[in-house]
Amino acid sequence: QVQLVESGGGLAQAGGSLRLSCAASRGTLSNYAMGWFRQAPGKEREFVASISRNGVIAYYAEAVKGRFTIFRDNAKNRVDLQMNSLKPEDTAVYYCAATSKYAQNMRVPQGTAHVDYWGQGTQVTVSS
Repeated sequence: QVQLVESGGGLAQAGGSLRLSCAASRGTLSNYAMGWFRQAPGKEREFVASISRNGVIAYYAEAVKGRFTIFRDNAKNRVDLQMNSLKPEDTAVYYCAATSKYAQNMRVPQGTAHVDYWGQGTQVTVSS
């Protein structure tokens, strides 16, 4: 059983940066591939980024590629999402996710079905 807690959301201006963190209050994250999803009002939850258990392989949605970077520190039991060059369309609730499958399983259509554990979400708002 894993319990995920996100932090670091907030308000940023377009072109600015935010860093989200996901820590495990219970469980060991190194046992899981980790990822981030987001959900804007009136839209479905969508894949943002994912990372393999050892942190070597990462995947990104096309909309964030080159702007967002996912990191993990297994010694600290933590996964971060660095978000640069933010755009108003990045506004959403961001969710940390853990899967017992592989990082690439999160990036497929219906990738949410492969998630075993979710965090509670953190709001990111980008103003123009």
